[in-house]
Amino acid sequence: MKKAFLMFLFLLLCTQCTQKKELLITEFSQKDINNAIIVDVRTPEEYQEGHLDDALNINWFDADFQNQIEELDQKKTLYLYCKKGGRSAKAAQLLDSLGYDVVDLLGGYDEYIGAE
Repeated sequence: MKKAFLMFLFLLLCTQCTQKKELLITEFSQKDINNAIIVDVRTPEEYQEGHLDDALNINWFDADFQNQIEELDQKKTLYLYCKKGGRSAKAAQLLDSLGYDVVDLLGGYDEYIGAE
């Protein structure tokens, strides 16, 4: 019984350490981004069709995506979004592993436009 409890406690601790920061894009307010950067990881064509105010476009599919991100101030929180959430989730995982403070805006731009 004690062994099972210790295993449960260990697993609980592990899951708490790996929680991603996420926020529904419909709950996002640009008033919340003091000392932060909004990054749109969609293609330039998607970005040109519409984007969040002040968002930087850094295409997830670019071969030098990581190099472009590394030019950003690591002291600032990065708010990431894409079309539906898949690319931004992958980008958030990568950037979190590089030591950036990342918030993945869930639902993507399609969800944002649908809520207007």
